[in-house]
Amino acid sequence: MNDILASMSNFNFCYRIVPCLADPARRSSLGLKAALVALHLVYAGILFLFDSDLIEKTKEEPWYTAIYLLLFVVALIQYFVTSSSSPGYVLDAMRDVNEKNSLYRRSSMLSKQPASSKSGSFVITVEGSESERNTQGSNITSWTKLVLDMYPPGTSIRTFTCSYCNVEQPPRAKHCHDCDKCVLQFDHHCVWLGTCIGRGNHCQFWWYIFEETALCLWTGILYITYLKANILRVWWKDAVMILLLVTLSIALIFLLLLLIFHRWPIYVC
Repeated sequence: MNDILASMSNFNFCYRIVPCLADPARRSSLGLKAALVALHLVYAGILFLFDSDLIEKTKEEPWYTAIYLLLFVVALIQYFVTSSSSPGYVLDAMRDVNEKNSLYRRSSMLSKQPASSKSGSFVITVEGSESERNTQGSNITSWTKLVLDMYPPGTSIRTFTCSYCNVEQPPRAKHCHDCDKCVLQFDHHCVWLGTCIGRGNHCQFWWYIFEETALCLWTGILYITYLKANILRVWWKDAVMILLLVTLSIALIFLLLLLIFHRWPIYVC
């Protein structure tokens, strides 16, 4: 019993230091990110640990290894940038439209008051509560009208209103049950990234897949080069390299399919 209480106190102490660990969803996301970084380090580290020819080539042609390591770092940076990016939420877009419409109404009202004349000046006053009601009503109407204009004429508001967020969804928007938000131009929820892929980060996601594919392809070539030159020398090294090459090939096929499927965002970035 004392051991359980001690472990619970240790967990509470860790949660106070790192508050994000208290959320199970965020712990899972951090665990996946740590696992992905560890996989990258394992594949590259074993390659440089086993392949003495690559070390010699690095001494003779350092630019070759430098470019490879640069791609390695850029792919990891792109991963973290994409995972922390916003896919574009419907609520945020609606809030932006409301704020712009509110600022426009305020500027138009200020331009009309006070109005000066030769005999003096007069000020147009509006009751605060009435002005607020009119502004909110115009904001809701402006967002609804903006969304309605994207649908065919005669479409009912109920057909594109999210039953979870209770907001009007533009075309291709969808409610993500993992994020519990409506996402603009929703594509999918990426488990490895821990975020949705939508209008706001689709381009960044494409570049990450492109860089990861290039890194996997280059790493696979280095693995094959090693096996050609050192096959049957040390059996356990060959077994490790072949196992890693097989898993790397499976990952490369998956990445190539993703890259082909998501090829279009590069033209709209």
